[in-house]
Amino acid sequence: MTGMSATAVLHSEWIKVRSLRGSFGSLLAVFIATLAVTVLVFPTVGQAEADNGEDLLFGAFYALNFGQIAVLAFGATAVSSEYLNNALRVSLAAVPNRNLFYAAKMAVIGACGLVVGLLTVFATFLVGQAFMGRYTLDLGDPGALRACVGGGVYLALMALLAAGLTAVLRSAVAVLSILVPFLLIVSFVVGDIAGSVADFLPDRAGQQVLYQHTEGFLGPWAGLAVTALWAAAAVLAGWWAVRRRDA
Repeated sequence: MTGMSATAVLHSEWIKVRSLRGSFGSLLAVFIATLAVTVLVFPTVGQAEADNGEDLLFGAFYALNFGQIAVLAFGATAVSSEYLNNALRVSLAAVPNRNLFYAAKMAVIGACGLVVGLLTVFATFLVGQAFMGRYTLDLGDPGALRACVGGGVYLALMALLAAGLTAVLRSAVAVLSILVPFLLIVSFVVGDIAGSVADFLPDRAGQQVLYQHTEGFLGPWAGLAVTALWAAAAVLAGWWAVRRRDA
């Protein structure tokens, strides 16, 4: 067991995600919750909201506000499970190389977030547009394909952000208690007070990729790059914590 290859470690991490109800359930919830909100909201108020003159492309992804909470829960629970019932000691006994263990875990979390994120964003866009009447967009419209691909990447980055922070704090509850209020409340408050400074917050920066006509200082890909830097910082902090702390 001590000589496990990178492929074997990746497979073992995928088995953990698939077999743990907390992490796998959160991963499924990304798709289910986002699509459910889309189906409930767009037939009733979709066209009415479009009448207000908001960016139609960004409005198409309204339900991602709920999906991103689920993807944060996925990233957090996929890591926090290692700190329950001495599971981390068992994992490190099987994979003594902590760098390999941590890299494989982050790779699987990122890959799962990306695949489910892309499926979620494309499905949300296509289903929502079926109810938009004269406001309907399609993938050939300016920015639409970029928004769908970028939205999937954004969800994967948010999963990694939560995963890295959980490796530092060792608690999904603590991480979600920080990130969820931050995304739902603090980000908007900072935006109202600090103006362009808020463009560099992880959610606001990454969501620039969803706009047809971008707002603020950052463009779509620059905004996504800022979110990637936030995620990378969290993952690196988590790597340091896993290497330095006792199991």
